[in-house]
Amino acid sequence: MSRPLSLSRVALTAAAAVGALTLTALPAAATSTPAQIATSRANGVTYLKSLQAADGSYAGPGLSNEWAFSALAAAGTAAVDVTPDGDPAKNARSVYRGLLSTASWPSATPVVTDYERATLNAYAAGVDPARVSASRNLIADIYGYWQTSQPGYFGPPANFNGTVFAALALGGARTQSGQVRVPQALRDALVTRIRANQHDDGGWNYSKAEGDPGQLATAGDIDMTGAAMAALCVSGVPNTDTGIVRAKAFLKSKLVANSGAFNAMFGINTDSNGWAVSGLNACGINPQTGDFLTSLGRTPVDFLLAQQFNPGGGFKYQPADTVPSAYASADALRAVAGGGFTTAPPAPVTAGAPQWVAQGSLASGTATKLALSVDDGTGSPKVCSVALTPTGTTTTLGAVLDAATGAATPAGCVTAVTPSSGTGTVTALNGKANSGTGTWKVSVDGGAFTTASRGTTVGVGDTIAVRWGA
Repeated sequence: MSRPLSLSRVALTAAAAVGALTLTALPAAATSTPAQIATSRANGVTYLKSLQAADGSYAGPGLSNEWAFSALAAAGTAAVDVTPDGDPAKNARSVYRGLLSTASWPSATPVVTDYERATLNAYAAGVDPARVSASRNLIADIYGYWQTSQPGYFGPPANFNGTVFAALALGGARTQSGQVRVPQALRDALVTRIRANQHDDGGWNYSKAEGDPGQLATAGDIDMTGAAMAALCVSGVPNTDTGIVRAKAFLKSKLVANSGAFNAMFGINTDSNGWAVSGLNACGINPQTGDFLTSLGRTPVDFLLAQQFNPGGGFKYQPADTVPSAYASADALRAVAGGGFTTAPPAPVTAGAPQWVAQGSLASGTATKLALSVDDGTGSPKVCSVALTPTGTTTTLGAVLDAATGAATPAGCVTAVTPSSGTGTVTALNGKANSGTGTWKVSVDGGAFTTASRGTTVGVGDTIAVRWGA
């Protein structure tokens, strides 16, 4: 089965020329020591830094090296500290933010995984993904792919990876203060779909299997099992959950005793191992003990370190390769460093550089998007991206709800608001009125739910959840 372009293993040799630093690979060894892991991290960072272009970029059209940001963050290196030839004006964070802010990004025919990948890596780079610029809100971009006919899926349901990476992005890319920004009802809808796609063997793959006994009976994939495990855990599922336990058993069954590799669908390779280890990391499961220490004393981390060229720091895609792969190196370093699929940005060492950068306010007259969910109390939220053009540096909940009646993607998120003007309390939404203790409430960026009023202030990049209940 081919993989979607936005998350695929295509063009793995595109950066092979950077392998000039390569020497010999580490020999396989029993359970990697902290010192070995520290050396691997340091050398891996050196290699990823060597991939930066002269203009400071890592990313461009199509699949590129932007996954380096999540790997660098996991290894403790801030993207703002990564510069070509020491030129701070071309630091990797600023250049990446500039790319994401352009109207032509990602392409004329974007897919949901473009925005999910960018969310995970912008967050790791220290760019608030909801506030990239006055016009770019990656969270709202993802919300626009909600499937109203199959709630809980993002993007075409047949491409199940879009839903998994929605959970990773929406649950993993928190606010600057560390708050999960999306409501629990939305996270629960994602969890329900991910559970429904777990195969009989305990794994997952890139295609939808829900409701199809034949598909559920097919073999799971190492890569997607790691990603789906992480998606569940960042959505609040504990690692003692039956679904996670089954996934662990699946991965254990694929371990190769003499190397610690996972026997993946596409053969033994670094990317599959990296995704699996990142899934274990995200769930707080040690990939070097218990179920993941083989009978011959090898672990998945041992395998990854054995694929690294030193002192060059790059990682092979497959054991027989003689040059490093940029994509495999990002996957491997992220895993070896203990990361899941994204990591909060580390504190920069560059003097005066903040940990985060973000658009501070709406720009009057500049079209923008906001992420909105509406839960009528049944636990089945309507989710949409709302387009509006503000007339000031902030807007109001009333203005957002009014805009959603005609400028929401997907449509139908909001059909009617009472009152239809003013700044007073919202007394009815989508035909459901306040009644007794059951009233409409609003939360912004995962904060506490309070009485929903049309005059409630909404700022740039705010993730808005409206809910009916006590």
